Amino acid sequence: MSLRVLLLGGGGREHALAWRLAQSPLLDKLWIGPGNAGTSDYGENVSLRAADPDEVLRHAEQIKADLVIVGPEDPLAAGVVDRLTAAGIPTFGPTRAAHELEWSKTYAKQLMQSAGIATAGSRGFEDAWEARDFARTIFAGGFECVVKADGLAAGKGVTVCDTVEDALQAIENAMVNGHFGAAGSRVVIEERMRGRETSAHAFTDGVTVRHMPFSCDHKPVFDSDQGPNTGGMGVYSPPGWLDPAIANEIRTGVTERILQAIAADGRTFQGIIYPGLMLTADGPKVVEFNCRFGDPETEALMPRLRSDLLAICDATAHGRLAEVPVEWSEDATVGVMMASGGYPGDYETGAEITGVGDVDSDVQVFMAGAQRDEAGVLRTAGGRVLCVVASGPTVEAASARAYDNVLRIHFDGAHYRTDIGATANQPLPNQQETVR
Repeated sequence: MSLRVLLLGGGGREHALAWRLAQSPLLDKLWIGPGNAGTSDYGENVSLRAADPDEVLRHAEQIKADLVIVGPEDPLAAGVVDRLTAAGIPTFGPTRAAHELEWSKTYAKQLMQSAGIATAGSRGFEDAWEARDFARTIFAGGFECVVKADGLAAGKGVTVCDTVEDALQAIENAMVNGHFGAAGSRVVIEERMRGRETSAHAFTDGVTVRHMPFSCDHKPVFDSDQGPNTGGMGVYSPPGWLDPAIANEIRTGVTERILQAIAADGRTFQGIIYPGLMLTADGPKVVEFNCRFGDPETEALMPRLRSDLLAICDATAHGRLAEVPVEWSEDATVGVMMASGGYPGDYETGAEITGVGDVDSDVQVFMAGAQRDEAGVLRTAGGRVLCVVASGPTVEAASARAYDNVLRIHFDGAHYRTDIGATANQPLPNQQETVR
C-alpha cells in the first residue's frame, strides 16, 4: 500500500505530524496546506484555506489523495470532514456534529452532565448585562470564576479572574469589544478550579480507543504560571505526579465515557479526542474537551511514538484501529516554545531566525510561526515561532537538553518560559496550587 496524503494546518503541531508521517514506509507523497517553513522539509506546501470545505475537496481530488488528516480545529468546525467523506475521501478527524464537543462549551457541559463526568459548575450567557450581574454575584459570595468564550478562540478565549473587575473586563472584551469574534458572542462563566492540569490524548475510530501518554501544557506566558493565557508556551510528558490509578480513572471514566455519550447522541466520532483536566482536591475534573491533536502537546508526543503514525491515521479513518499497534517510548520529552516579543499581545514579524542548524541532531525544532522569505532566509511569521523538543530518561534530563539547545537559537525579541517541566515530578501539594 502506498498512500498520497494531504495534511491540513500550518503550525508546530503540523510540523511534528509531517515529521512523523514522512517516516512511514506507507507514504507515497505528502502535501501540507498551508504548511510552514518546517513542513516543507517533509512534503509539498500548498496554498490552501484549510477551513474552506470546497477548496480542500478540490485540492484533495486534484492530487488524488488517499487520506486527508486534519490538524487544527477550524476545518473541523467548518465541516471539512463531512464534505470530504461525502465525496468518498477517507479523512482523519471527527464530523462537525461530533466536533461540537469542542466548538460549543455549552454542549460539552450538557453532555458531561448527562454522562456523569465531573467538571466545573457553570452558566452560559448571551446577554452581557446578565453575565456581568452573575459575575458580581459570584465575587460577592466570596468565590472566583473563569470567563470563557463559548466558541473556538485558538486557545486564547479563557480569562482566569482574580477580581470582579477582571471578570467584568473579560465579559466586555468577549461580548462587547469582540476580541474573539463570533466565538465570544456567548460566554460561559464557571467556577474557578484549583489544581494541576494535564492532557489525555487518545486515538479512536468510534469503537476502539488507543490512549496516548499524558502530557502537560503551560498556558500562561510567564514563569510560575503568571500573565495572560497563550496558545501554549511549552509542554512535557509524562507527568510523574499523576497517580496510575487516577490516570486509569481518567481513561475509562472520562475519555471512554464521553465517547460512549457521543455515540449515544447519534454522532460519529473518529480521530483524536483529548480532555484537558484539572487534578483538584476532589479528584480529576474536566476543564474542556478537544477533538484534534493538541498544540504544543503534539510536539512532545510525536517523538515518543514508536509506531507508524500514518498506519494509525489510515486505520482510524477506515474503522480498523484495533488492527494496528500503537506503542510509545518510555523516554520523557520537553518542548520549549520560543515566541515573538510582545506575544500574546501585539507583536512584530519578519525577524531573522538563526541557530536552528546548530541544535543537537536528535533535538527537534518544530516551526510554528516561521516562514522563509524569497531569499530563503528563515523569519518569524507569528506569535509562537518555534518549539524546541528534547528527549531524555527523565523530564529533568529532557528539560536540561531542551534549554541547552534553546540558547543556540536567536531572533530579535525572542522570549520563552524558563520553567517548563519544573513541576513534572513534584507530588501534588495538599493545598492545590492554581493553574490557569
